[in-house]
Amino acid sequence: MQISDTQLELVNRQIERLRASDNFYGRRLKEAGITGVTDADDFRRLPFSSKQDLRDAYPLGLAAVPEEKIVRIHSSSGTTGTPVIVPYTARDVEDWATIFARCYQMAGVTNRDRVQITPGYGLWTAGIGFQAGAEKLGAMAIPMGPGNTEKQLKFMMDMQSTVLCATSSYALLLAEEVQRRGLQDRISLRRGVIGSERWGEKIRQRINEGLGIESFDIYGLTEVYGPGIGISCSANDGIHYWDDYIYLEVVDPKTGDPVPDGEWGEIVITTLVKEGAPLIRFRTHDLSRIIPGTCPCGSPFPRIDTIRGRSDDMFKIHGVNVFPRQVEEVIASFPQLSSEYQIRLSHLEGRDTMRLYVETDGTQDFLALADEVAHECRNRIGFTPLVKVVELGVLPRSEKKTRRVFDERYE
Repeated sequence: MQISDTQLELVNRQIERLRASDNFYGRRLKEAGITGVTDADDFRRLPFSSKQDLRDAYPLGLAAVPEEKIVRIHSSSGTTGTPVIVPYTARDVEDWATIFARCYQMAGVTNRDRVQITPGYGLWTAGIGFQAGAEKLGAMAIPMGPGNTEKQLKFMMDMQSTVLCATSSYALLLAEEVQRRGLQDRISLRRGVIGSERWGEKIRQRINEGLGIESFDIYGLTEVYGPGIGISCSANDGIHYWDDYIYLEVVDPKTGDPVPDGEWGEIVITTLVKEGAPLIRFRTHDLSRIIPGTCPCGSPFPRIDTIRGRSDDMFKIHGVNVFPRQVEEVIASFPQLSSEYQIRLSHLEGRDTMRLYVETDGTQDFLALADEVAHECRNRIGFTPLVKVVELGVLPRSEKKTRRVFDERYE
């Protein structure tokens, strides 16, 4: 996706702001002698920024404005290492609400909807972002926060919520509970705005069927506002992103070189108007591709494909590089399996072992099904895991993000 003259002008304003702030990236620009960019080639010579850069700037080294202009901070949801603290100005908060409201509109949400918000509040960007966007749109926000499934279901019925905001893991948990309790006729949900973790078509179908909704995949990350920088549409043909607020590139994860539109690579984001903590060429590690052409929905905003995974979530076993997405594709090829799985990597008697746990609806013999899944893994990925088939609902569900890969080799 070629950068436009308007976007270049906004990048130059960000470069000016960063150099004046003398934060980590401003110093990097000064050391490189960069005062601005004139064309796409110039832009591609700008240095990348990374999550480690942001950690090194802890606590407020990302700020590109005087402290008196910072009205809020958020922090990434990672549980290890130094956290990333992202400062926001009043304009950043307003801009975030504006683009989030766009996401709701793309999903067909109006000011007559009742929006039940289950993601967490606090330092994490999710809950407050979903709420601000709903309020900006004029919809009724029901700020439940995470957990307490009994109360979630009660409010879903009593308040006649029409929109559910959740992680895909929690949306699946709620869908299964609604089905188990036979509550389909007592709820009024019609839309789901789902995000914060990768989820495939199989889990989407289970959520949609269980809750009787049409679901939309919202994209974002704390370092770049939070959720709301993009969302899928009714055509379900990729995720539209707001190119008047961010410039998005896709690069080769190994070389950092841009890849042609349509080819898979790592998403790199530049914030065009963010004040508190502007980011230029930030490597997200999310894997996707730019979808060329016009979307069937008619929106002029460009698209990326559904996030395939992360460049840093690969694991190696028996000399084979494996992404969780590849395992999900194997599982999706078996109609009798649910979307849930668990991978456990261990080191036994001098040899790495992968155990793959999957759930079935019980329509096929467990041992025969395990053999078929193992054989398909061998065909598609290049090695044979130890497959254990369990009954539907045995694997844990999460109210937040579900952890599916456990590497116990080095514990």
